[in-house]
Amino acid sequence: MSSVTPSESNPVPATPAAAPATPPVAQPATITYEQFAQLDLRIADVLEAREHPNANKLLLLKVKVGAVEKQIVAGIKAHYPPASLVGKQIVIVNNLEPAMLRGEESNGMLLAASDSEKVVLLQPEQPISSGAKVK
Repeated sequence: MSSVTPSESNPVPATPAAAPATPPVAQPATITYEQFAQLDLRIADVLEAREHPNANKLLLLKVKVGAVEKQIVAGIKAHYPPASLVGKQIVIVNNLEPAMLRGEESNGMLLAASDSEKVVLLQPEQPISSGAKVK
């Protein structure tokens, strides 16, 4: 008589770990090409980054876009230490109307992607001239 246990005689194949389900993306309102073309997306070099003096989640970035230097206020403090941003190239909306955020003027907006776990800055694949147009 054999001493084979039921699990040995009829093995159950291992099931692969299920990939996390991607939530469906809501269909956004559409815009025309002319509306999109109004955005001035540019590559900016981060010259300085520091904590916002009046906000817990904001950083102040001094960026150079071509020959112009400007300040951008960004809500990325929980995801990036200020020193890690200096020297990076990022994508910004260069023609966004200036806004006062907790007493500091912001003259643009950086672009980032986010999910439930992290925020990731959009950056060029390789170095390119500051001020280069994103198309």
